[in-house]
Amino acid sequence: MPYHVSRNGQTYGPYTLDDLQRYVASGNILPTDLARSEEMPEWLPVAQILGTSGAPPTPPPAYAAPPAYPQATGGPYPDPPDLNWGLELLLGFFTCGLFVVVWNLVIASWAKRVQPASTALTYYIIATVLVVLHFGGSYGVFLATMQHQHPHQSVLGGIIGIASWILRLIARFTLRNTLEQHFNGPEPLGLRLSGVMTFFFGGLYFQYKLNQINEMKQALRYRTIA
Repeated sequence: MPYHVSRNGQTYGPYTLDDLQRYVASGNILPTDLARSEEMPEWLPVAQILGTSGAPPTPPPAYAAPPAYPQATGGPYPDPPDLNWGLELLLGFFTCGLFVVVWNLVIASWAKRVQPASTALTYYIIATVLVVLHFGGSYGVFLATMQHQHPHQSVLGGIIGIASWILRLIARFTLRNTLEQHFNGPEPLGLRLSGVMTFFFGGLYFQYKLNQINEMKQALRYRTIA
């Protein structure tokens, strides 16, 4: 029986009963959060659902409180790629943007691991191939100009350039949706990503936000240990 969880006006899920028990034990879902299935007439606290479901509750460790995130116990959610966004910008400048292209693939690969249904990685791969093809054509024009030859303007090259730009935008907003779904669902950290910042800065903006998330998760782990 799937359940939806409500917190601060936001609804997450659906989750199975085993999911609820696991997320309550990890701290991602609070016992005071409200939950409801399609068969239930009203919302009830998660603690009450787990207490009346007939399923055995997960016993907490006798020596410490449960960690705040699954990653703290080697769970299914690895931490986001941790690279200072300023360093990414610097490396992208010295590599004419190629490093940023590669790092976008790294972020999208991580997003695919935590959200298997995400298609952001597929879009980024296609966009990267088109970027490489367009870069190759632009380099040929540059060589012809340096040799004082009349460069041949290819219509196909222009189409590839436009297609790569469109695919990168689709990849950015697909990854944005993936990140918001994950960090407002399985790991409810309340992530909100600006559409304007996504449009203009893409991977740099995502990395800036992921750096903040890593800092939050690390601080919560230290707090749990303390």
